[in-house]
Amino acid sequence: MSLASKATFAASLTVSVGIIVYIHYKQHSDREQLRGGVLRDLELQQMKKTQNIYMLEQQNHLTSQYKTQDDAGGG
Repeated sequence: MSLASKATFAASLTVSVGIIVYIHYKQHSDREQLRGGVLRDLELQQMKKTQNIYMLEQQNHLTSQYKTQDDAGGG
């Protein structure tokens, strides 16, 4: 093989390996981002659930106070 063909082969091999490494890294990075998004969504759902439970407890407390006042005032 001539020197030019060896250089071309080495360059194409280097570029091919570089592309494969980049794609592998990019896929890994994308998977991590997707996993992070799922975890953030789960945390957000849990926070909303906790907030909804708190609001329900507040409403129940206010309802019981209202009933107590209504019974005392109207009775």
